[in-house]
Amino acid sequence: MRGVWGMFRTYLNYINGKWMKASSGKTFKKINPATGETIFECQAGSERDVEQAVRAAQDAFADWKLLPPPHKGEILYKAAHILEQRKEELAPLLTKENGKNIEEARGEVQEAIDITKYVAAEGRRLLGETTTSELPHKFAMFIREPKGVCGIITPWNFPIAIPAWKIPAALICGNTVVFKPSSDAPACGIELVKILEEAGVPPGVLNMVTGSGAAVGDVIAKHKGVDHLSFTGSTETGTHIYTEGAKKLDSVELEMGGKNPQIVLADADLELAVDGALWGAFGTSGQRCTATSRIIVEKPVAKEFTERLLKRVKKLRVGNGLKKGVVMGPIINAAQMTKILGYIDKGRKEGAKLLYGGHRLSDAEHSRGFFIAPTIFTHVMPDMTIAKEEIFGPVVCIIEANDFEHAVKIANDVEYGLSWSIYTKDINRAMKAMRLAESGIVYINAPTIGAEVHLPFGGVKGTGNGGREAGTEAIKEFTEIKTVFIDYSGHLQKAQIDVD
Repeated sequence: MRGVWGMFRTYLNYINGKWMKASSGKTFKKINPATGETIFECQAGSERDVEQAVRAAQDAFADWKLLPPPHKGEILYKAAHILEQRKEELAPLLTKENGKNIEEARGEVQEAIDITKYVAAEGRRLLGETTTSELPHKFAMFIREPKGVCGIITPWNFPIAIPAWKIPAALICGNTVVFKPSSDAPACGIELVKILEEAGVPPGVLNMVTGSGAAVGDVIAKHKGVDHLSFTGSTETGTHIYTEGAKKLDSVELEMGGKNPQIVLADADLELAVDGALWGAFGTSGQRCTATSRIIVEKPVAKEFTERLLKRVKKLRVGNGLKKGVVMGPIINAAQMTKILGYIDKGRKEGAKLLYGGHRLSDAEHSRGFFIAPTIFTHVMPDMTIAKEEIFGPVVCIIEANDFEHAVKIANDVEYGLSWSIYTKDINRAMKAMRLAESGIVYINAPTIGAEVHLPFGGVKGTGNGGREAGTEAIKEFTEIKTVFIDYSGHLQKAQIDVD
């Protein structure tokens, strides 16, 4: 049973191939952040539900591990095909639960399709390495094997793309999964699970429990039956999960916050730089870990760049993402909106100049949702709170720099290191920037957002702990290395023994 329909849909948990209610008997409601209306409800999972899910994943692991990866790939290809067929059903659902406009929603579903196809093809590779031995008549290699039960915890800002980054990669490698989608946007993750079930993922291989971070996410992180943890979300929560995983010697992959800079040098194409700033700062209402939150502009062009940006921002239409022409949708919930408005107030108090926006939109069109006007601060100093901390909203800070070296210093002077952008026509400075950027991703003459699924995604410093998602690195995240020696000499050979 996939759901129960009354006034609105009730989604169920998925454990060992069955759709079921939470053991608590409780549910929680999800509202559309643009309209305030309840659109569905989900199960309020508990420790007991996680226990059942982990046990099912453990029981299913042995058989799933031995299924040849090309066969797993065929299941994922089928899932990608179903995603393609249902793209126009999933995109509006994504907009309703998340708020991003319908064009972005379609793009996100396409990203889920693309990464599922990409990972399916890895079933024909899962590459190890062969190498020489220091001894005669001896063969040496390493192969990749699954880690076991993977606990996967995903955020609300990309409710189908990020689960699709993680779950298919875990499955193609032979792992089983216990999945917790964000309570702020769980429906698309649930629909992905349904699609994978329909495509042929066997019972127990993929399990899902919805609920709060405390009641479900924390239990997954602490559970001794979980062998690997993959998390995307805030640095605070990620640090906690990392700590819990370390206590039981789990491997843990984290993708967390960002405070991403876009540098605009004096020789840049300013109109192109403004295009990038608009998309980077206000796409998804700034609710991306890769969002452009700092624009660092060389002083000779700072005034002109700011004027051009302001002119374009004033034309942005904010509203329900299902409506034609809307560029920027709502904030995900009331708590996040309050947090963003708090940062805006702090920016004012610390001396930054509020050039535009900075308030909640509360007219008739916006009164039932959580809308904040696109916001621009100027006269921002690099040590101000709004220039240091992740706001995760439609707020951008313009910081002036003396020259290239000064701009790079400002860009790197934060605790995060996810995405980094520079606009310049000087190839020499572009090449230097690639080397000097303290980040996992660098864009030249493009905004800080726009990752592609066949390339690794992730960051350094406070953004992550060394792991990467997407591309071939996705396979590394979900596999262990096993080194193998085959001695066909017929007698005992001893490695690393001095020979006289």
